[in-house]
Amino acid sequence: MNKLCEESYFNSFYLEHIQSASNFAFYKCGNQEASLDYVQEAFKKIWENCAKIDYKKAKTYLFTTITNLFLNTIRHEKVILSYAKESPYIDKTNLDPEYLLEEEEFKQKLLFVIKDLTPEQREVFLLNRIEDKKYREIAEILNVSQKTVEKRMSAALKILREKITEIKI
Repeated sequence: MNKLCEESYFNSFYLEHIQSASNFAFYKCGNQEASLDYVQEAFKKIWENCAKIDYKKAKTYLFTTITNLFLNTIRHEKVILSYAKESPYIDKTNLDPEYLLEEEEFKQKLLFVIKDLTPEQREVFLLNRIEDKKYREIAEILNVSQKTVEKRMSAALKILREKITEIKI
C-alpha cells in the first residue's frame, strides 16, 4: 500500500505543504479565494489518486496540479472574454472608431508577438505586466533567482519592441 493512502501520512503531508501550496496558488492567481480552491482541489486529487502517486513525488504532483488548475481557469476565462468581445450587447458606440481600430490592431500585434516568446519569457512577462507581480515575487513563484527573472523580462521586452513594429496587420 502506498504511504499517501495512509490517512496519518496524508495528514502530515497536508500539514507540511498546505502553507507553501497556498502561497504558490495565491502567487499564481492573485486571488485568495481562488487560490484556496486550487489548493483544496489539488489535495483532493492527490487523495483520490494516492495509489498511483509515488510519495516521493507527491510535492511535485501537488504544485503541478495547482499550476494546471490555474491554467485551465485562464483558458476558460479567455473563452468567456472572447465570447463577450463578440457579443452584440456591448455598447461601443460612444468610443472613437479610429481608436477602437488602433486598439484592436495593437492587441492583435501584441498577442502575435507574445506567442513567439519562449515559455519562460512569456510567463515572466505576463506575471509582471498582466498580474502586476514584482520581480521578487515572480522569482519566488517560479523558484528561480531574481536575476533570472530580470534577464527573461529584458529579453522579452527586447523581442516585443523589435517585432511589434515589424508586424503589419
